[in-house]
Amino acid sequence: VQLQASGGGLVQAGGSLRLSCEGSGNLFDSNDLGWYRQAPGQQRELVAVISRGGKTSYPDSVKGRFTISRDTAKSTVYLQMNSLKPEDTAVYYCNLGTYYSNDYYYPSDYWSQGTQVTVSS
Repeated sequence: VQLQASGGGLVQAGGSLRLSCEGSGNLFDSNDLGWYRQAPGQQRELVAVISRGGKTSYPDSVKGRFTISRDTAKSTVYLQMNSLKPEDTAVYYCNLGTYYSNDYYYPSDYWSQGTQVTVSS
């Protein structure tokens, strides 16, 4: 399985970006997927999850601002990010994994390359 993340860029605070994660291989459509981000000097943080059935989950830090969705016909998962804040600045990655019913996401070893998101104040 290969994952290709794209869509990052520079945006002013309050602006929007849409990230894409395009997958190849049979595992992509039959697995759950998460978006992570990592800011300099910080641990990697999970920011959105979507199950193969379309169930989504977000941490409080992005809830109401970020929306994850998937287009199975295109083998692509999107992360729509609105009302961006400077603290959203990070490198964003997508990952195939397993989303459990207790709202726990377990990442696999399948990661995309990162896409940089920079939000200026």
